[in-house]
Amino acid sequence: MAYDVVVIGSGPGGYVCAVKAAQLGLKVAVIEKRATYGGTCLNIGCIPSKALLHASEMFEQAAHNLPDLGVKVGKPELDLKAMMAHKDATVKSNVDGVAFLFKKNKIDGIIGTGKLVGQGKVEVTDADGKTSTVEGKNIIIATGSDVAGIPGVDVDIDEKTIVSSTGAIALDKVPEKMVVVGGGVIGLELGSVWARLGAKVTVVEYLDKILGGMDGEVSKQFQRMLAKQGMDFKLGAKVTGVEKNGKKGAKVTFEPVKGGDAETIDADIVLISTGRKPYTAGLGLEEAGVVLDERGRVRTDHHYQTNVSGVYAIGDVIAGPMLAHKAEDEGVALAEILAGQAGHVNYDVIPSVVYTSPEVASVGKTEEELKEAGVKYKVGKFPFSANGRARAMLATDGFVKFLADAETDRVLGCHIVGVGAGEMIHEVAVLMEFGGSSEDLGRTCHAHPTMSEAVREAALATFAKPIHM
Repeated sequence: MAYDVVVIGSGPGGYVCAVKAAQLGLKVAVIEKRATYGGTCLNIGCIPSKALLHASEMFEQAAHNLPDLGVKVGKPELDLKAMMAHKDATVKSNVDGVAFLFKKNKIDGIIGTGKLVGQGKVEVTDADGKTSTVEGKNIIIATGSDVAGIPGVDVDIDEKTIVSSTGAIALDKVPEKMVVVGGGVIGLELGSVWARLGAKVTVVEYLDKILGGMDGEVSKQFQRMLAKQGMDFKLGAKVTGVEKNGKKGAKVTFEPVKGGDAETIDADIVLISTGRKPYTAGLGLEEAGVVLDERGRVRTDHHYQTNVSGVYAIGDVIAGPMLAHKAEDEGVALAEILAGQAGHVNYDVIPSVVYTSPEVASVGKTEEELKEAGVKYKVGKFPFSANGRARAMLATDGFVKFLADAETDRVLGCHIVGVGAGEMIHEVAVLMEFGGSSEDLGRTCHAHPTMSEAVREAALATFAKPIHM
């Protein structure tokens, strides 16, 4: 059978693209090498990590926050096996949900490894090594990304002692000491999970700040919050070696980027979280003539088409932030394009969230980016310590920060550190999608008392003055 669309990969980009294409009347097949759909995100990434983040946060609250609210429960006892069972049940529910969507939209799911073998043809190899050929008018590469490792350092990731995010969501006991190599989103999220459950966590980061791409002020304040929670940081540190330490644990050796003596830290578990790289191995891209860029990503035009006619790519495998929702939007846009519509993604309005406690969320430009571009801007800030709902919830850490054009007041970026930041950022995303100003948001009535009032107050601080400060 020949399909209109054949998608290789069923992660957020791939499965969303498939569903949208099917909704638009196209005949669709999806090829997935895992036994279950959903890709890295649903199986071993976003979804299971958020289950552990929430569960560990509840454990932390029971131990430290509930007594201050007049709730006495005694010392909480960790049942790690049950917590992991909750994580696994969450994963199953989500991957089963994707399988249901395929069935509902009459999408053919094919389990096996896909490889381009000719114009409009994909060879699929199943678990038994048997091959078959699937034909499609349009072939979409949506294979996502893989663990990047440490540049220039040979590391044996066994997912037991030296782990990637895959192993870090499946530990069978809480380590006494954990070293996290990389101070980005994945490292801080998973590091905070195990820190809340009792591990002593040290983060070793090459840059002189955590969350390298985030607004500098946000990064600095957030690091202080994590330090108060017990996490240690070694910044401006270049890791030169990670190896097992005899029969138990491992050791990490690093040296100051700006010069100085090397240092070694012992740990029960070492988490390698230095980013991800596009997954292009074994896809037959080189043989098909598909061009990759200097970073190993599939090069595409504005319609997501590669240099080979009929072959497209979306998500982590192409340029742009490696975010599931970015891949989803690209999947929708490409499906619309293939159906003859005008699909589009606004890359200036893609929110980013760090699901720690408190959360960090941002959309648009940072101060550093605006300064580098020579854009004149104004800043408005408001702390959650001045918000009534935050006080009632003992959630006063953090602030909201707006960046707006100095002349037009058009909002260029917003950054939030605080409980629920990942939910609050979206009203700013909508505002920016319609070219709104800080005054537009500041003059919009917000329910009282809510955490979101702090967003409005920060907007007021941008074009005038906040009311409650």
